[in-house]
Amino acid sequence: MPAPRITPRQAVLPPIADPGVHVQIDKLARRYVAAGGLGMNLLSTVGGSAEGLIARLPAFVRTRLDDITLAGLDRAFGAAARSRRLMRDRGDWFNRLASTVSGAAGGMAGLPGAMVELPLTITMLLRAILDIAAEHGLDPDSDEVRTEALRVFAAAGPMADDDGTDLGLLAAKLSITGQTVQGLIARIAPRLSAVLGQKLAAQATPVFGALAGATINYTFARYYQEIARVHFGLMRLAVETGLPRESLTEALQDRIGQLQDEKAQRRARRA
Repeated sequence: MPAPRITPRQAVLPPIADPGVHVQIDKLARRYVAAGGLGMNLLSTVGGSAEGLIARLPAFVRTRLDDITLAGLDRAFGAAARSRRLMRDRGDWFNRLASTVSGAAGGMAGLPGAMVELPLTITMLLRAILDIAAEHGLDPDSDEVRTEALRVFAAAGPMADDDGTDLGLLAAKLSITGQTVQGLIARIAPRLSAVLGQKLAAQATPVFGALAGATINYTFARYYQEIARVHFGLMRLAVETGLPRESLTEALQDRIGQLQDEKAQRRARRA
């Protein structure tokens, strides 16, 4: 593994001298980069770019996406926690299967069905994220962890190139109040609505229907599960090492940048 680069901000943060911590950072960075590639095959299947998918949506859908996402996040915050009280720790396979079945049902009904299914998708994704928090020894019923779970939605989404810059929002310290949670939901909703717009447009591709809906939802569930493992893995690493989360996040962003550079170089050599 190459020696970590020192960014200007890291120069004023506590240095990370433990090689074992850099090994853990490298594992998280590789997981993050791998997650970012999950949607690329999907894009090649439905055709076009992530931005192009949004343009395929009817204007009335594009104008409603933010409102649908905001309402979905508001409801999902409580619904995901309630579902954990009924059935705990369902595991990756169950959450992905539930998302896949939901996507298939939405895809069969075309764009109207996919829009109706969207709030359910948000709830299932949030529930899967909470399960991963529990997997990392965190209390998914605590306000802090539920808020951290929401912040996982700040990631760029499986159909976008991501250099790790969105990790800044995941790393910021927040005091947990009702106003903070609502503010966070309002801040995340436009990011998530853009990602979900790509999902809607892909599901609305007439040729693929239910199969596309199932595949897309599986991809989204897997993507956010992987991002959650990076996020909560970083939180656990901060607790175990006593290092500030900001320092660990800077190191993670730097390592992600290195891996992305290496990936781009390999593509250039093949071209």
